Amino acid sequence: MDLLFSLNLRHLRAVPVIARVGGMGAAAGLIGISQPALAQGLAQLEARLGVRLFDRLPGGMAPTPAGAMLAARITAADDRLHLALARASRRGFNPVGHLGMAQLRAFLALADAGSYAEAAPRLALSGPALHRAVAEMERLAGQPLVERRGRGVSLTPAGRSLARQLRLAVAEYRAGLEALQPVAGPVRLVIGAMPLSRARLVPASLARLLPAWPGIEVDVVEGAWADLVERLRDGAIDLMIGALRDPAPADLVQWPLLDDRLAVVARARHPIAGRPAGIADLATFPWLTGRQGSPLAAQWQSLFAGQPTRPSAPVACGSVMTIRELLLASDCLTLLSPEQVRVELDAGLLTTIAADLPIPPRRIGVVLRDGWRPSPVQGDFLRELARTAGLSADSSLPFFE
Repeated sequence: MDLLFSLNLRHLRAVPVIARVGGMGAAAGLIGISQPALAQGLAQLEARLGVRLFDRLPGGMAPTPAGAMLAARITAADDRLHLALARASRRGFNPVGHLGMAQLRAFLALADAGSYAEAAPRLALSGPALHRAVAEMERLAGQPLVERRGRGVSLTPAGRSLARQLRLAVAEYRAGLEALQPVAGPVRLVIGAMPLSRARLVPASLARLLPAWPGIEVDVVEGAWADLVERLRDGAIDLMIGALRDPAPADLVQWPLLDDRLAVVARARHPIAGRPAGIADLATFPWLTGRQGSPLAAQWQSLFAGQPTRPSAPVACGSVMTIRELLLASDCLTLLSPEQVRVELDAGLLTTIAADLPIPPRRIGVVLRDGWRPSPVQGDFLRELARTAGLSADSSLPFFE
């Protein structure tokens, strides 16, 4: 089982309380368990993690550096849990204090699977046991979270909101545990890679990161902005890399890395290849454009803003592989970064028709959740991205001030 989900949530949540009050007795009273039970739970947690979280002193307890770091992450996770279960909070009842790891894990598994039948085997639970765990989560939330849809289930609006906050809380817990490596288990890094980042930024940065993190598990999730941004907000991916939005969404933070200049690209034997081409010449051929709402689509529109008519654009696509094949098989033109098709350009399959274009460059960078703090491996990856982009990490990373 995943280390996080094998831990006792109450024991985890006790860490920042002990750090704040500086003693076991006062913390036990705040948490609502006996001091011997809390002492035993903390000892079990330290044994599982293989690290001392507190120094036992004559006058109380002081967090070790590892304990202080973990306490900060757990506090951030608790803030998410309180936000998620705020509706059920009332005088005399704290739903977060009654939440267990079993209910949290069961609800997230159901949210991901879309049916009890699919979720139960993933958890090695019986159907009735999974139903009970989800029903307990609904009781804690004080409202319905799932509804039947044929043979499956879907989340209610409240269920979707809860799932997002729970995933973000889990991401904070994991970041704290991963900082205790190598004891806490494999380190995972989930990267959302938009088209341009796949050509150089991500692979070059990962190539330098991997030797420093033996045993790391990296998942590169490819897609356009619209495909990735909700997964970022949910905490399913750690960060996104690609063309930035102007302005940035209010709940996200953008960190610029470099400016990328576009060129008009076509097949090597295109009728216009090898001769000067003005905007009017380019407008006589069909185009492959970026998807509606993307920066690439906006820049294509600006390229022909002063022309009497805009050229036809029969295909809107965010896949470089699809665009490449269409270019090779037609007289279509497209706007691309030369880095995205460097292999085809060097092989003489594609060619640059025009490079000095009257459009601003695309700003490429990292997209993060507002308030996000990197784990050690995430911080190292950000530094490698800065290095790949030719930036000074010390002066370019606001998270490490």
